[in-house]
Amino acid sequence: MNPAECRAFLIVMDSVGIGGAPDADCYSNAGLPDTGANTLAHIAQARPLAMPNLDRLGLGGAIRLASGVAAPGLGAAPQGLWGVATEVSRGKDTPSGHWEIAGVPVPWDWHYFPDTRPSFPPDLSAAIARAAGTGGILGDEHASGTEIIERLGAEHLRTGWPICYTSQDSVLQIAAHEDAFGLERLYRLCRDVAALVHPMRVGRVIARPFVGTAGDFRRTPNRRDYAIAPPGTTILDAAQAAGRATHAIGKIGDIFSHRGIDQLHKGKSDADLAGHLIRLADEAEPGSLTFANFVEFDSLYGHRRDIAGYAAALEWFDGVAGQVMARLRPGDLAIFTADHGNDPSWRGTDHTRERVPVLGWGYGLRPVGLVGFADIGASVAAHLGLSPLGPGVSFL
Repeated sequence: MNPAECRAFLIVMDSVGIGGAPDADCYSNAGLPDTGANTLAHIAQARPLAMPNLDRLGLGGAIRLASGVAAPGLGAAPQGLWGVATEVSRGKDTPSGHWEIAGVPVPWDWHYFPDTRPSFPPDLSAAIARAAGTGGILGDEHASGTEIIERLGAEHLRTGWPICYTSQDSVLQIAAHEDAFGLERLYRLCRDVAALVHPMRVGRVIARPFVGTAGDFRRTPNRRDYAIAPPGTTILDAAQAAGRATHAIGKIGDIFSHRGIDQLHKGKSDADLAGHLIRLADEAEPGSLTFANFVEFDSLYGHRRDIAGYAAALEWFDGVAGQVMARLRPGDLAIFTADHGNDPSWRGTDHTRERVPVLGWGYGLRPVGLVGFADIGASVAAHLGLSPLGPGVSFL
């Protein structure tokens, strides 16, 4: 088939790691190394998983290859393209994983704020307050987003000061009440702060709006990420430059600074995003690239260490994957993968350094073994008939 007519769907299941990262001991949660973290296997060991669609592609086989661990419920003989990807970028966060998947490993060390109180340099805290038009900021520490909103939300309403916090990721998060502080005001503040911290190699500033009253504060779906632009040509850039239609679903637009994207498809939930992906499996143009991120595995269940919720979300998504694959055409490629781990059985509340599955529809049974994150982008480029991309090598 003419590659110019072939479509590609690159689908990231945010934080769905499968253990086995060879450098996990260099990363930590709650002061202890990530060695042994295994998001999918530990969930399945707590409650066997029913994911027949992705397991038929090779999900169970990928877990065993990555870490030598069995995942109850995931034991089907692989029938699709399947393998395991290992990241080389230094980090276990969203930009590092997505950029490398898209063909651009991170060429620098990210800046991380220390786990101290205060966490931010005094001049940065003062600059944030000036940008917000307030007398100061709240938080200024490592924290869980839901916990710090519950703890400081009432003081935020009383003072009007934004709640600022970080984690073991290269990130600065700002939480504010949508009504009392204002959503657009929060977005403007985050844009201003991003301009301050991106030169420091802080990967993202994240707007974290919430609503409610003391004892009943709730984050809303209106999160927005302000990320550093990728430092090289991504698969989105390459596809768009070649005249291919490009679709971004979910927070892909924010992750790639809205570069290389023709149409952005957003939603209030992963269920909304699933609707976009299923529709595009029917409607996306010949030769197009659709790049999707499903974030709720990470945001709702991984960080909150909710094993049961994560398991239910995985099984729901497997049904979505089945609907997508049922709509694909001859000549299409769909790759399901992840950007890092977030083991809900693990200590702490941060991401975990793990390998990730590489599961593909469109090439029949094809074991690809151990590959790199960048090999995924190179393979998508090869499928679309684009010029070779970045340091990756196609496994097609």
